[in-house]
Amino acid sequence: MPESIEKMTVPRLQAMKDSKKLVMLTAYDYTMARLLDPHVDILLVGDTLGCVVQGGETTLGVTLEQMSYHAAMVKQGAQRALVVADLPFGTYQQGASDALEAAITLVKDAKVSAVKLEGGEEVCASIEKISQAGIPVMAHLGLTPQSYHAMGGNKVQGKSSAAAKKLLEDARAVEAAGAFALVLEAIPAELAAEITEALSIPTIGIGAGTDCSGQVLVINDLIGLNQSEAPMRFNKEYCAVRNLIEDAAKTFANEVRAETFPDASYSY
Repeated sequence: MPESIEKMTVPRLQAMKDSKKLVMLTAYDYTMARLLDPHVDILLVGDTLGCVVQGGETTLGVTLEQMSYHAAMVKQGAQRALVVADLPFGTYQQGASDALEAAITLVKDAKVSAVKLEGGEEVCASIEKISQAGIPVMAHLGLTPQSYHAMGGNKVQGKSSAAAKKLLEDARAVEAAGAFALVLEAIPAELAAEITEALSIPTIGIGAGTDCSGQVLVINDLIGLNQSEAPMRFNKEYCAVRNLIEDAAKTFANEVRAETFPDASYSY
């Protein structure tokens, strides 16, 4: 690693809460990690790979082995960014001991720097146990994709006063349990601002307004790699890579069939 590159750490991220917006993007392999690394603070190996890589409807089918496989590739490509990996569904819902075991697997086998899990007070014991083992934990509240069926799909959370109060209580609880940062997904901007103000740890928003400490998007949504535009309102598509890929594949196929590729300049 070049001496000029200063690696991102959990303490550095926490110190940036009120001074500089944090940038997080998902990545699932070495090549994408290398491309994104110079521009982000955090690379999240999200269980969203179940949807954007594997083609599933939800994230629920992703296994710990699959997470470790993808996380190891991302870690190999990251020179600066903090690499965080999701704990997949089923690895922490049965208790703190299982959660710690899964987190240790990701740290030892994939060499990630931190893990992320979803939920509030109900996962605080897991957050505490993992943190006490020396593994940083990022929490996730609001729209939590692993609760897809319970929530009736991907829907905005915290819209009622009771739901907003519960999210604020959960946010304070995960911070007290030891979380070093908190993802807030698909909640009203005003509520996200209130939570951010109430906590000492950074918040990272996705569909949670402008007042969070940072922002995150799924890379496939950001670059338009999906077959169509992402359905959620918060997904800004900065380019449409799918069109470039389709055009290149079509041109290649036409040239092969017309016997114009390869010509002499591409032959030995």
